[in-house]
Amino acid sequence: MADTTIIDWTRGDILGLDFPAHPQALQAGGPEFLTRAFRASGVLGPDNSVTAITGLDEWTLGGTGVKAMLSVAYEREVPGLSTDLFVKFSRNFADPVRDSGRYHMPPEVRLANLSRELNFPVAVPECFYADIAQDTLTGIIVTERIPYGQGRVEPHYPKCMDHLLPDPSEHYRALVSNLARLSGAHKSGRLGETVERDFRFDVDGLVARRAGLEVSLLTKRINRLAEFILQYPHLVPAHVADRGFLDRFCAEAPLAVERQEQIWLFLYSRPDMIALCHMNANIDNAWFWREADGTLGAGLIDWGSVGQMSVASSIWGCVGAAEPEMHDRYLDELIDLFVEEYARAGGPALDRAELALHLEMHVMMSALHMTTAPPAILREVPDPNVAVDRYDPIFTANETARVQLKITVSLLNMWQRRDLGRYLRADAAWQG
Repeated sequence: MADTTIIDWTRGDILGLDFPAHPQALQAGGPEFLTRAFRASGVLGPDNSVTAITGLDEWTLGGTGVKAMLSVAYEREVPGLSTDLFVKFSRNFADPVRDSGRYHMPPEVRLANLSRELNFPVAVPECFYADIAQDTLTGIIVTERIPYGQGRVEPHYPKCMDHLLPDPSEHYRALVSNLARLSGAHKSGRLGETVERDFRFDVDGLVARRAGLEVSLLTKRINRLAEFILQYPHLVPAHVADRGFLDRFCAEAPLAVERQEQIWLFLYSRPDMIALCHMNANIDNAWFWREADGTLGAGLIDWGSVGQMSVASSIWGCVGAAEPEMHDRYLDELIDLFVEEYARAGGPALDRAELALHLEMHVMMSALHMTTAPPAILREVPDPNVAVDRYDPIFTANETARVQLKITVSLLNMWQRRDLGRYLRADAAWQG
């Protein structure tokens, strides 16, 4: 997977067409390729075609492949047929680190095609074409472009900038409701056999693929994190910067090393809580609009690594980048909402306390794997003392530093507020 030899075109495994692997190849393929692709997917009928590419702007954003804004003209305009499109490639031939993340795309391609075949339970961008060459993990997805900031559609909200979000609780309720409807629809059987075929749940593989915790390295990282917080306490809430809490965190965290496999197996042990999930439904991976009656609607984008997983991990994948005050005030309500909507969508009735336990233990393990923030922050903000607090414009301008800091704060806030270290004690109830 380390090979970044440039590929211009490759044959798709699903629809059997040769497709471009980067924007320049797409431009060269022109209307002829797009016509073939859109007819193969069913977006265009045989009596219509793409006549011109009227715009193609490359857009390098996010953690993996190159993206592009594509605009086209058709032989015949059809109501609802978008001319402004979004293209996502799995490959980034100019950046080996980003290119190494191309393994996220195969399930996203399968989900994009699945969303076209069914009355999908949540709003997603309409898929115009999606395919993958599994041998090289070279893929492409073409969808409608979300009209952020136009009409009833709200502007795009950046990750970890929720302090600027109008009514965060309303937006997270819309997102959690979507997650519950998706997972509940799968458990009900309404998504058919495709999910079991294309998104198989492999608990042994999931556990084996997780990066293991090692005592000496974890101890080094948590101590460095504690030192960073004590050196720059103005970047975190006072209760997180409390030395007593940090000493307790540093004492508790290494206890997870010997129990990590047991913990992960436990978190995958409840079939009723394993379902098709969006793994990263942060506020930036969504769009929102107002219905005519004022109700807030939401749709989900960026389905990389979609698959069957713990619904607790999906919930945290949604709310994990929210402000700590959001968790303190509304997380329990959001858990209740998920349980209610999951059952309404056809999923099994979940025990609310058991779901909360799984969520908290998932957060605990996430906190232990998210102990590398200080170097990432310091690369972009070498002197954090220049910032007034974690909302300072310097963090607005430096996304990696902002995200690393804000998510670390969220995880440590959860650890402190909910005493997550109790799950690592010898008498912890989950061990049965």
